Amino acid sequence: MNSNGYSAWLEIDLSRIRENVKEILRISQTEVMAIVKANGYGHGAIEIAQASIEAGATWLGVARLEEAIALRRAGLNCHILVLGYTSPDRIADAVNHNICLTIYDVSIGEAYAEQASKFGGGLRLHIKVDTGMGRLGISPDTAQSFIESIACQPQLNIEGIFTHFARADEPQVLTTSLQIEKFDELIGNLKKVGIAPRYIHASNSAAILNYPGAHFDLVRPGIALYGYAPSPETPLPEAIKPGLTWKTRLTSVRTFPAGHGISYGHVYFTRKAERIGSIAIGYADGYRRVDGNIALVNGKRVPVVGRVCMDQCMLQLDDVPDAQVGDEVVLMGRQGDEFISAEEIAERWSTFNYEVICGLSARLPRVYE
Repeated sequence: MNSNGYSAWLEIDLSRIRENVKEILRISQTEVMAIVKANGYGHGAIEIAQASIEAGATWLGVARLEEAIALRRAGLNCHILVLGYTSPDRIADAVNHNICLTIYDVSIGEAYAEQASKFGGGLRLHIKVDTGMGRLGISPDTAQSFIESIACQPQLNIEGIFTHFARADEPQVLTTSLQIEKFDELIGNLKKVGIAPRYIHASNSAAILNYPGAHFDLVRPGIALYGYAPSPETPLPEAIKPGLTWKTRLTSVRTFPAGHGISYGHVYFTRKAERIGSIAIGYADGYRRVDGNIALVNGKRVPVVGRVCMDQCMLQLDDVPDAQVGDEVVLMGRQGDEFISAEEIAERWSTFNYEVICGLSARLPRVYE
């Protein structure tokens, strides 16, 4: 890919994203809502959304109305669902941009109905049911009466009903099966009174892989869309792979004498004459200020030494004597025969792969292929 002379950047293979969508379609045998919230998990929401739709996804899922409007303004004309809270004050924006909202609360439902009536109705909604996540959602015990009351409002259009799984990435526990039972029971009871929303959905990435009985009419891949496993207990099929490489460049290569302090606080001192390189990456880019970071230079693993700064950090280059200013450095992804995964970085940072990729700073240019 053409890096345009950037000092630090992300390379994103959109063909890989498209292949991931196709594989998820093959596995689920149903419609796909590509989850592109949080700037497409750090990959770039608009570009990932376009690639996903090209590959066959029919819906996009975001967390906030602002994300949905940005997709509309970029020319995405597919179905879009806001999965989180939207203020009743923003109903006009939702109607004008033809965006579906999530509803899960009686008082919010009343406010939505009042606001939608001012704009001629047509507010598209998906009902969220809390079957065990303990987050947003109406209780299954009160969901039917709530949904019946919403269905009586002509200005509100119930297009879907959904739930979210708390432990689908842990297939050995019973939690998800119990959630599915609660959700199935509610769907059955609604059908008895003539309420059958077009879209019933529940499966996140882990459930797509572990619970085929919960695919319903639509699945919502997030982390798997980008080629990362939901958890160690839920590995991905070989056909689903990451398409992102995080790169920077050597901006300085110097030899320091023994006993020379490196970076803030001098937590690292050279033990002998050492070649130290600087790279144009720091914690403002999402690179954590922790010990033990590793980078790839000329296809070899080299340690990050000294404290990570806001915009820079330093590498110990004795094992790559040919390294020079301008050389590409890989922080996540492949270089030669070596590979640094998001999961490896996450373990080093005491977190998980989601946070690694979602934490990639907006100031990092995204280069697409």
